[in-house]
Amino acid sequence: MQLGIRLHDTKKLPFEERIEDVAQLGFKCGHLALAKVIEEFPTTDEALTPGLAMYIKNVFAKNNVDIAVLGCYLNLANPNKEQLAATVHRYMAHIRFASWLGCGVIGTETGAPNETYTHVPECHGEEALQTFITNLRPIVKYAEQMGVVIAIEPVWKHIVCNPKRARRVLDEINSPNLQIILDPVNLLDICNYQDQVAIVDEAIELLGPDVAMVHLKDYVVEGDKLVSVGCGFGQMDYTSIIKFMKERKPFIHATLEDTNPGNNQQAKNFILKLYEEA
Repeated sequence: MQLGIRLHDTKKLPFEERIEDVAQLGFKCGHLALAKVIEEFPTTDEALTPGLAMYIKNVFAKNNVDIAVLGCYLNLANPNKEQLAATVHRYMAHIRFASWLGCGVIGTETGAPNETYTHVPECHGEEALQTFITNLRPIVKYAEQMGVVIAIEPVWKHIVCNPKRARRVLDEINSPNLQIILDPVNLLDICNYQDQVAIVDEAIELLGPDVAMVHLKDYVVEGDKLVSVGCGFGQMDYTSIIKFMKERKPFIHATLEDTNPGNNQQAKNFILKLYEEA
């Protein structure tokens, strides 16, 4: 396992200093959401040139930090045609950029059938799933043309809410350039978290061969909802995911989420200890 971190959870510093800091903290890779990490220069669609990609690539390489994920977490099921067109344009720009950047995957979640990207019962319906598949298909085709992998992240509150639906998306689009980011906590909700072991095991069984990287976080129960926290600060059972990575995915990128500058070392050490003891 190559353990990294979501870069916008790290200490807010100028871009080059931030990547140096990440390396000094002992992280091997990062999840890069351009607009959340870089403030010194624009990262609009038109700004994503080969030159900018190679500058960013060199900053990471100098610090021996991989770009595990280039995040583009936008709603591909947006019913507003103008907003959807802008989102598709943003994905295409990120795909081109990723081809120059040499990152692991472009990461995305799977949306909601509304303009506000909020959970509604319709998220889990068949119509929303078919809308997402229809809108994802040309994105994946462009990724094929540019030699880039798109990795979708199943999330209980979104359209691709469980391992079975994720398997359907993979099978219907049927492309080697479409893979999975496995975030075990994102498969859980207040209604199912007590079945966490079975849910994670099902995800590994159905999606394991197509998992490109892993997100690691924890959760606590607060009232009637699950709240994400850093690894080791909640009640997540990591047994299955650690075993999966160690036995089947040598040197896989895994990035911590929902940490902060005050606890990322504790979260890192917690996961590394579990991994070493597995």
